[in-house]
Amino acid sequence: MKPKSRKQSLVPRKTRLFLCVAAAVLMAAPAAESLETGICDIEVVIDGRPLTEFAARGTTYIEALHGREYEVRLRNRTDHRIAVALAVDGLNSIDAKTTDAKSASKWVLGPRESVTIEGWQMSAATARRFFFTTEEQSYGEWLGRAENLGVIEAVVFKEKLPRKTFSELLSGRAAPAPRAAEGARPSAEKQSDAAEKSDADDLAATGIGREVDHRVRRVHLELEDTPATRLRLRYEYREQLVRLGVLPSPEETRALERRERARGFEDFQFAPDPFSGGR
Repeated sequence: MKPKSRKQSLVPRKTRLFLCVAAAVLMAAPAAESLETGICDIEVVIDGRPLTEFAARGTTYIEALHGREYEVRLRNRTDHRIAVALAVDGLNSIDAKTTDAKSASKWVLGPRESVTIEGWQMSAATARRFFFTTEEQSYGEWLGRAENLGVIEAVVFKEKLPRKTFSELLSGRAAPAPRAAEGARPSAEKQSDAAEKSDADDLAATGIGREVDHRVRRVHLELEDTPATRLRLRYEYREQLVRLGVLPSPEETRALERRERARGFEDFQFAPDPFSGGR
């Protein structure tokens, strides 16, 4: 669907909003050093628990769990509405397109609101779940767009606030505050457990899974021209995190545990003589 000249968005009937904006040139913004900025937070969640984040190599990593469904939780830390362009494996979570963040469809969060994105939006009523799989079985590979597998990125834009009139400046009366979006709705279904693959033989990517209820509706929102912040997560299976040096190897872990138990003195005895033919 071609974008209209006026910026507009879709918002879930009871929960999430997403925004469609007119195409424009996006000015580059530096990647956030922390995933908990003063504007927005991002977490990857399995069974209601956020995955542990590991800072290494100038990047934030999480460990992918083979076959497990996951969700992306966004939290607005400001007192104003924001719009978040969320991409999984380089694919927009709303329409699976690969565009610049400025012209991408976005999720809209009200002041201090948290929302959970369970998967790619298939219609105004349904989505299909994210789950960890291999590159060959990924949604990106199926679409023929596998250049950005293994990354989850959120680009955040602030809503343009109305300018105060001259009379308001004189009287000190602020312009009306934007109305908050409706609260987030919990998942329609409880996640089912999947067997976790202990020895990953392939690189991690995200598949498109079962259908879930996820209702949205369109809203109009004017955004600032440049992003307020970027949040990027890299995910890999444990084997690859070990190879990258993000996590220690099992052998190293066992060796370090042994060294932690080391002591200087135990039972009293004389030193063994290596020249005596015994120990």
